[in-house]
Amino acid sequence: MTITSTTVALDTVVEAGDGALVTVPSGGRLRIVDLHGNQAVDTLFYDAHDLENRYSAFDTIREQRAVFLTTGSRLVSTRLDELAVITDDTCGRHDTVGGACSQESNVIRYGEFTRHQHACRQTFLRYGAKAGIGQRQLTHNVNFFMNVPVTSTGGLTFEDGLSAPGKYVEITASRDLFVLISNCPQVNNPCNGWDPTPIQLLGRW
Repeated sequence: MTITSTTVALDTVVEAGDGALVTVPSGGRLRIVDLHGNQAVDTLFYDAHDLENRYSAFDTIREQRAVFLTTGSRLVSTRLDELAVITDDTCGRHDTVGGACSQESNVIRYGEFTRHQHACRQTFLRYGAKAGIGQRQLTHNVNFFMNVPVTSTGGLTFEDGLSAPGKYVEITASRDLFVLISNCPQVNNPCNGWDPTPIQLLGRW
């Protein structure tokens, strides 16, 4: 796989259940690669100069009049600023309504036995702390590679993923960004194929 650019600024693997905080300058491109297939990558976007100007799923869905994200989707902030655009996508569809897993939601959905399982919310807080992102700054997220169909009655279901080994999504930053990633550790539904796996991050700027 190649990314054509004068400078490859980032090339790293994020292990299953781990995370990353990436600073992407305006105009920079960040590619997320699903190395083994069907791995959900929960991702938050922030204006690097103003954490209150952060990604809004509501506004993004309303502005593009589509529930799912793919090539051409504009990721919009709570102030209706464009944070980034999905400029390349070999998977074809990504979720932004299913939310990120937490220990509390795991207990409600799957039972008390999940209370101490690691969850995306913990990863966000661990890596976000480096940029001053705490509980009050957590926001809506994009679930790259995750398949969450919306039923005719407005309900959500968590289904087997649509991705495959080597599929990727690439975003281009419209302003300086903090991109906060949790490589989802969920094992209680099929969003990760019941077996979380590593992803690769490739950045050029």
